[in-house]
This record gives sequence, C-alpha cells and structure tokens, in this order.
Amino acid sequence: MIRFFLALLAATLLVSPAAAQRVKDLGAFQGIRTNQLTGYGVVVGLPGTGDDNLEYTVQSMRGVASRFGFQLPAGVNPGLKNAAVVMITAELPAFAKPGQKLDITVSSMGKAKSLRGGTLIMTPLMGADGQIYAMAQGNLAVSGLGAEGADGSSVVVNIPSSGRIPEGATVERSVDTGFDTTPFLTFNLSRSDFTTAQRVADAINTRLGQGRARAIDGVSIAVTAPPGADVRASLMSEIENLPIEVAEARARVIVNARTGTVVINSAVRVSPAAVTHGKLTVRIEEQQRVSQPNAFSKGETRTEQSSTVGVEEERRPMFLLEPGPKLSDVVKAVNAIGASPADLVAILEALKEAGALNAELIIL
Repeated sequence: MIRFFLALLAATLLVSPAAAQRVKDLGAFQGIRTNQLTGYGVVVGLPGTGDDNLEYTVQSMRGVASRFGFQLPAGVNPGLKNAAVVMITAELPAFAKPGQKLDITVSSMGKAKSLRGGTLIMTPLMGADGQIYAMAQGNLAVSGLGAEGADGSSVVVNIPSSGRIPEGATVERSVDTGFDTTPFLTFNLSRSDFTTAQRVADAINTRLGQGRARAIDGVSIAVTAPPGADVRASLMSEIENLPIEVAEARARVIVNARTGTVVINSAVRVSPAAVTHGKLTVRIEEQQRVSQPNAFSKGETRTEQSSTVGVEEERRPMFLLEPGPKLSDVVKAVNAIGASPADLVAILEALKEAGALNAELIIL
C-alpha cells in the first residue's frame, strides 16, 4: 500500500511549472466576510421527546407565553414533554440585505431525545455585538431517528437532537462592510507568502498602473481606489480575475502517525545521506520433554522445559541519497527498501535530526 501511495505521489507531485491561478482563489478582500449569529429559543410540538420538567425549559415557556400577554400560574411547573430548549446558529453572508433568507441549525440544550416533528417558535438571532440581525422560525428537518422499547432497550440513528430549517431565518439588518468608504482596499491572502503577495501587487500595478498596489506584508496587499460602491465593485471584480503564478510552497513532509499517511510536497529536497534499513526478528520456541528414569532406579518421571532462542535479521544494503534529489528520487529510494508507514516515519525523523532533510516535518 505504501509503495502504491508513494508511486502515486511521484506521478502527481513532480516539480513542474506552476499554473496560473485567479486572485479570487488566493484570498479575499478585508471586511467582506460572513458573520456568525446565535439565538436561544424553544421548539414545540414534539411527540413526548422533549425536556420534560427542566427548570430552564419552564422559564423559557413562561417567557414565550408572556410575549402574548399570557401568564402561567405561579408555582406551577407543567410537564413539557412536547417542548425543548434549543440553540440556533446561522451564518450571515457579506452584503446580506433585509428580507433575504438564511439556513439555520437547531440543537437541543437539555434532555430532549429527539426534535423530529418540532416547530421552532420565533427567535431573534444576534451577532457578536449583541444586536439582532435575523429572526428565525419554522418546522425542523431532522435526519436522526431514535426508538426505545418497554424493556429500556433503545436504538439511535444519526443525531435526532439536532436539525436544520432551510431558509428558516429572515435577515432584519445588514452589516456595513465599509468597503466603499475605506481609504484603500486590502486584499488578504489565505496563506502567508511574501513572494505571492508581491506577485499579486505587481499584477495589479501592471493592469491598473504603477503605484496602485503595494504588499504590506506576507498576507496583505493594499490597493488605492476612488470612493464609491459602483466604482470599487468594478475594480474589485477586475482584480479578482487577474491570473497569478503562485510561489512554490515551503518544503513540507506531513505525517499522520495514526493512519500511516505520508504526504511529501514537490519542494522537498534532501542533502547527501546514507540510509540503511533492516528488520530484526527474535524467535523463542518452548517445548516440553519427558524425562523417564531407568526401570531399576529410584528416580521419578519429570517434565523438563526445553527452550530454543533464535535471532534473524533481514539485511538490506545501505543506499545513498545523492545531493539535492527531488521528490521522485526520494520516493524511489524509500520504495527500494520496502519501508512500511511506521518505518518511513522513523527514516524521515532520522534524516531531519541528521540535518539531511531540508523540509518542515509535521507529525499529526
């Protein structure tokens, strides 16, 4: 398996000229992002699978009833097996306008066994600033299923205590991104790289004119732009579709020690090194031998233990890694010794410690 995997890496990750990518695939403009929304609500209409007599469920129902001018009698804690207290989460996209719909996720907070068949009562969804940005309500779609027998046996499929409501929330307030009023636009790369940042700035200057863009650091590129939403929207569209040759990534070897998966990118190089790999096997065999005395002796019949210890060592020749080999050379060398995933990890760690592996070794 490891030979097939490494051969596949050699075929697909050999060093080759970098293909041009669009700027929009490398990052995003600052301020244009999603915002997380959360809410605390009540799901009703459950077929006896709710929270029952949890105190905060009762308090929540009192709050819901008070919205409509109805007060539950003091000291009365009704059995609320058909209701459950839930948390609602959603993501508010950039430029979302009032009246647009959002998908929401509803999850039980208490002892509710299932939310199947429930209806979420109108609930406000708030952002990190405590302001209300959307209102949620609707019938839940629950993929999970739970069943319980009279003897206490039960079966649960997926997660019945969580569900979704497609387009279950309505946006009530938009978030001001400020992209049309800021002194300049800032484009942030998803991965820090000074070479790529400079190439993006150069491409923008070539297209829009010298001095329009400059790389602030390894992530951000500042672009001067005239004010106005329409002008900047057109400018940002033009920038996003510029082709860029992304700089070669840093040399990395990623090892998942739990699964034995090893990924080596095309930038990995090794210095001259000699590597040997062997396998030592110790075998111990235990046998019982019966000792029978002579017929006229006064000895006793005894059982004796006989042990045989052997050592076998599979010998494989040492191989030499030439100066600066590429990925294909590393793969061929590792295949030559038939290393297992665990052995490969040990070899890579040893090369790193010896200073022969010129790459970042990441073990997950």
